[in-house]
Amino acid sequence: MSGRLLSHLAHVELISPKPEESVAFFKDVVGMQEVTRVGDSVYLRCWSDYYHSSLIITAGQQAAMGHASWRTDGPEQLEEAVQRIEASGVTGEWVNESVGHGPAYRFKGPGGHEMEIFWEVEKYKGTGALKSTYPDRPQKQLGIGIEPRQLDHITVATGNVRQHAAWFRETLRFRDMAYIGMDDNPEFYIFGVLTTNEKSHDLGMAGDFSGIPGRIHHLAFWLESNDEMYRAASLLAEAGTPIEYGVGRHGIGEQTYLYFREPGGIRIEMNTGGYRNYVPDWEPQVWKGSEGPNSMFRNIPMPESMFEAFPSPEQGFAIGEAEMAMGKSINAKDVVVDI
Repeated sequence: MSGRLLSHLAHVELISPKPEESVAFFKDVVGMQEVTRVGDSVYLRCWSDYYHSSLIITAGQQAAMGHASWRTDGPEQLEEAVQRIEASGVTGEWVNESVGHGPAYRFKGPGGHEMEIFWEVEKYKGTGALKSTYPDRPQKQLGIGIEPRQLDHITVATGNVRQHAAWFRETLRFRDMAYIGMDDNPEFYIFGVLTTNEKSHDLGMAGDFSGIPGRIHHLAFWLESNDEMYRAASLLAEAGTPIEYGVGRHGIGEQTYLYFREPGGIRIEMNTGGYRNYVPDWEPQVWKGSEGPNSMFRNIPMPESMFEAFPSPEQGFAIGEAEMAMGKSINAKDVVVDI
């Protein structure tokens, strides 16, 4: 079988040490809708997400990524993807009881990030006050908060961008789209973007030298226009939420961006614009930092805080040096910090 295996990023679980504050922020400021609660997890969705939910907030001791979930391109592609993952030397497990979708194959990627792939899904269709007059929309807009249209991408922090991007390309048929190399050593990649579809990326990889596996850099949602981006910045300011970086425009992907942090500590991006790429034999470019990959017009320096990823190594983790050296995966929900 040839062709793509995955269709898009379906949902992401974030771990929050302040779960109720995080949920309230995503509902009241970001403008997402709470769908259900199961155990320590709250399931939320954007107004135009087509499935049950796209964001899960789970209570935990440290701000972290729980898992990222990808929908395959069909049932046969799910079977092939599992075979290819296991052939690469990675052993996962089937999760048969999930909220909002059918059986999923859960595994840890080369950077220690917990991910899952699935096909069967619960599609969302608003009823009553949520029913849209437009047949293609899963529900109407509610006019609450920033109100992004849908989930866009995730950027993880990983110890070897070149090697780990190659795993996703060779195993799950992601497309390489672009990389950032050091100015004095372009072959040493410090950032990369890959995609499963025509977007410039739905998976980003930022270089990580902490020795802690499975960290997240940011989670991004999509707005429809630059006007909505400026409105988002205004709403964040009115809510007392500091803006970390932006509004600006990336060189890679050419999206307009806005970064801030939710109450649990995770960095969130609002994202709009950018190009669509349908070229089947696309050759990824390697950007130098001086060429404007982060700031297209090279006039907005990226703050040092943007190099931080989560969980934060400054707070100390109860895992041994040998485990970190081996890149041993840990469950973010069970991490014990040594304050």
